This record gives sequence, C-alpha cells and structure tokens, in this order.
Amino acid sequence: MTSGESTNTGESVEEKPVQEEREQIEIDLLLEGIHRLYGYDFRNYAMPSLRRRILHHVDTERVGSISELQHKVLHERAAFKKLVQSLSIPVTEMFRDPSLFKVFREKVVPLLRTYPYIRIWHAGCSTGEEVYSMAILLHEEGLYEKSRIYATDMNERSLQQAKEGVYGIEKMKLYTKNYMEAGGSRAFSEYYTARYNSVMFHPFLRKNIIFAEHNLATDRSFNEFNVIFCRNVMIYFNDDLRHHVHGLFHESLSRLGVLVLGSKESIHFSGYSDDYEPMDRFEKIYRKLK
Repeated sequence: MTSGESTNTGESVEEKPVQEEREQIEIDLLLEGIHRLYGYDFRNYAMPSLRRRILHHVDTERVGSISELQHKVLHERAAFKKLVQSLSIPVTEMFRDPSLFKVFREKVVPLLRTYPYIRIWHAGCSTGEEVYSMAILLHEEGLYEKSRIYATDMNERSLQQAKEGVYGIEKMKLYTKNYMEAGGSRAFSEYYTARYNSVMFHPFLRKNIIFAEHNLATDRSFNEFNVIFCRNVMIYFNDDLRHHVHGLFHESLSRLGVLVLGSKESIHFSGYSDDYEPMDRFEKIYRKLK
C-alpha cells in the first residue's frame, strides 16, 4: 500500500497525523488569542493535559471544533471564563497528605515561632481547603494572630468558594480523618457549622486571610514571604514555565524562608536547587539559604 491509500476502515494512513497537527495549530492559535486579549497565559502548560481539557471542553460546549471554540471565547467573555474553569480544574482537600502537615508542625512551626510576624503565600490555592487547613494549624500552635495568609489563584470561581468557606458535608469524614492524622488536637467539628448538606468554616479562620487573583504565568511577586505553599500546581506546567515560577518563588521568599512543593514536584533541575536545603526530602519542604 502506498502513502495516502485508504485502509479498510475508510481512513487514509495520513489522516490521524494531519488531524493531530491541525488540532495543535488550533490550540496554539486559541492560547495565543487568550494571551493577547485577556492576558492569561496557558502557552507553557504541559500540552498533553491541556489538549485533553480543551477537547473535553469542545465536547461539553457542543462546538464543532477548537476553531469554533476560539471564535466564541474571543467574542464572549463569559465563554472565556468558562474555558478558564475547565483549564484549571480544582483538585484539593483539607489537610491533603496529612503527613506533610504533621512534619510542618514539627519542623517548620518552631522556626515560625522566632518571627515577630509571619507571611504565608498559598499559590494556586484552588477552592481554599489547604488555606483553611493552614489557618487551623496556626491557630492551634498559637501563631495565627501574628500571621497573614495570602491565598491566590487565577480561577475566579474557585476563589469565590474559598472566600465563602462553604463545602459539602459529605467531605467532612475524610477531612476529619486527615486532620487527626496531621496532628490535630481538637474535635474537627469545632471549626465549622453544619447546615443542611454543607458546612461553613467559622469566620475567625478567615480573619487573617487575603484572597486575590494571581496568575503564576504572567503576574509578578507582590510581597516577601516566610513560607510559600505551591503543591501539585507545577505538574501542569512545561519546563520553561516551571523555571519561571521557581524564579518567582525564589524572589518572593525571605532568607531562610520555606518552600513547600507537591509530592510529584521537585526543586531539582529548577535552576535554584543550590539555593535551598531540604528540611524534609520526602515531604518536599525546602529552606532558602541564599
């Protein structure tokens, strides 16, 4: 069979590669248009995951192609916002990876006790569960009153839920288990009020939290921090964007500041690994030395 002849399925042998190339061109044009018009930069996100999410969004929006989606997104801001929701699907929970929070209590909290004032940045905070976990931990360690937590994300809808502090009651069994394994010292139910099928975390936990939109791909450093949490966010970035974000965190951390990464992430090959020492290699907790 020569190149271009039909198979018994009716498809030419060139059809799949041509289709994939066409899709990639459409994706590149879509991302470029979003960046130029709205300032959101997805161009350096890991392509396999990004492609899956865009194609899924094409299906859910019932448009015929990525090009049709691009036309809609560039002409309707509401369509753009819906796409951003699809491209930044929140995956988080209270005291996620409890052993990390237990080690944080044991190894980082003693360092924080020496500071007159504590600034913590949760970058890519999603719907806020990790932020409230930190507020609870600091409260129990007697540090919350001298702390300020900055919770940022590019997803407007996720930030709104984080500000409200309202979550499904069906999640509380898992969250209680995580809390206890993380070294929690009280009844977890003391921190929220149950109402119908949801719970609301008590307002005092939000008192020292600032929620704000921030895009790691395009926005700059906005303060100096003693601790930066960015867990399971950079797994969606390519190498160039990961290097950029590590530079942003290095600039934003004070000397002896603490960087906490996700279980699948690493400081190695970031270009900044020599500037940190591990406080706990397994839990991906690093201290900036220079």
